[in-house]
Amino acid sequence: MYDRPLENVPQFTSRLGFYLAAVGSAVGIGNIWGFPTQTADNGGAAFVLIYLCFSFLLAWPMLVAELVIGRYGRSDPVTTLESVSDKSVFRFLGKLTGWTSTITVLLIYSFYAIISGWIICFGLAPIAMSMGMDSLASSLTSFKPLPTMIAAGAFMAMVAAIVSGGVADGIEKWCSRLMPMLVVLILLLIGFTMTQDGALEGLKYFVLPDFSKILSKDLLISALGQSFFSMSLGVGIMVVYGAYLTRDSNIPVMAASVAVTDTLVAVMAGLLIIPGMFVALNHGIDIYTAEGALKSADKLVFDVLPQLFLQFGPLGIVFSLGFFLLLTITALTSAVSILEVPVAVFQRRHIAHRTASSWLISLITFGVSICVMIWFEVLFDFVVNLTTRYAMPLLSLVVCIYAAWIWSRDQKLKELQKGCPDIEHSLFWKIWPWYIRFVCPFMVMVLIFFTF
Repeated sequence: MYDRPLENVPQFTSRLGFYLAAVGSAVGIGNIWGFPTQTADNGGAAFVLIYLCFSFLLAWPMLVAELVIGRYGRSDPVTTLESVSDKSVFRFLGKLTGWTSTITVLLIYSFYAIISGWIICFGLAPIAMSMGMDSLASSLTSFKPLPTMIAAGAFMAMVAAIVSGGVADGIEKWCSRLMPMLVVLILLLIGFTMTQDGALEGLKYFVLPDFSKILSKDLLISALGQSFFSMSLGVGIMVVYGAYLTRDSNIPVMAASVAVTDTLVAVMAGLLIIPGMFVALNHGIDIYTAEGALKSADKLVFDVLPQLFLQFGPLGIVFSLGFFLLLTITALTSAVSILEVPVAVFQRRHIAHRTASSWLISLITFGVSICVMIWFEVLFDFVVNLTTRYAMPLLSLVVCIYAAWIWSRDQKLKELQKGCPDIEHSLFWKIWPWYIRFVCPFMVMVLIFFTF
C-alpha cells in the first residue's frame, strides 16, 4: 500500500489534541452511567482492580493495534482494511468488515442519540419546574417520544456541526474545550456530594474491596466487557483517529495515556455516583430493588439522583443541571467520534464532502432513531444488544486478526518506528506482536462465548 501525501489527510494539530479527542471517545455515557453500578454490584474496589488489569491486558494492546493500522492506512476503515493485503480474499473480507463496522457504528449512534435525548430532557426539567411549568417538566421526564426526539435531534445537530468543522477545527477544538469542562464538573459535583450525610458510607462501599467476589465469573466477565467497550474498540473509531495521527507520534505511549485517563474518569464517576446513592438513601430515597440489590444504572440516573437533587431546593436545580450537563458532554464527545467514522468513509471514498456527509448521515440516523423510538419495545433492546453485545466483539476480533496475522510483522515494526525509532529493541516489541496474535483474540473469544 502506498503512503498517502501528508497534506491530503486531515490531522490532529498536536498530541494533546489527539489525546483529548481519543479520551473523549473512550469516556462515554457508560463511564458515568454504567461503571459505578457495575463496580458496586461486583465487589467494589475488587472490580476496579480486575478492570484495571483487563484494561492493561486487553484494551491497551488492541488500542495500539487499531491506532497503528489506522495510521498506516491513513484513510477510513473500509479502505484501510481492504488495503492491508494484496490477496483478493483478504481485500474482500477487509472491505466487508469495514462496511459492517460503519453500519454498526451508525446503529449505535441511533440509540445513543435517544439516550442523549433523555439526558437533555431530564437536565431541562428542573429549570421548567422552577419556572412554574410543571406540566412541561412532567412531559420532559416521561420518556415520551416527542420531547425525546426533539432533544435527540438537537443533540445530533450539535454533533453534525462539530464534525462538519473538520478534524482540527471541529473535533480537536471542541474536545479540547469539553474534556477539561467535564473534569471540572465531576470534581465540583464530587466535592458537593462528599459534604452530604451518607456520602462516607457510599465511599466505603465503593473503595473497600470485597475479595470474596474477586474470582467470580460475573465479576471477571463484567470487568472484561467494561474494559473492552470503554475503549471504543471494534467499530473503526480508533482506526480513523489513528489515520489522523502525525507520523512521529509514539502510539504505544499515547494509547497507554488514553487507557489510563479513561479509567481515571470512570473511577471519578464512581466517587460521584456511589456516594450520591447513599446520600439519597439518607434522604429516604430507596436505592435498592425489592430483591435487595442496588437499582440498575438507568434507575439511578433517571430516578434516584433527580429525586435527590430536589431535596436541596434552588441549589439542587444548579447541581441537577450540572450533573446532566456532565452526561451530555460525555455523550457529545463520544458521539463526535461515532459520526466521524461514516463521515470519513463517505469523504475518503468520494461519496460526499465532509459537511454534506455530516448532515446527510445525521439525518438518516435521526430517521432510524425515530423508528426505534416509535417501536421502542421491539427495537431498542434489539439494536443495543445487536451492536454492543454481538457486533462489536466480533468486529474487534476480525480487526485484531487483520492487524496480527494478515498485516506483515515488518510493516507493523516500520510504522511503529516512525514514532519510536528504537522500539525494535524494547520489551514492548518483544511481547506485543505475539500477544495480539494469541492472547488478545483468546480474551475476545472468551467474551464472545459468555455473551452468546
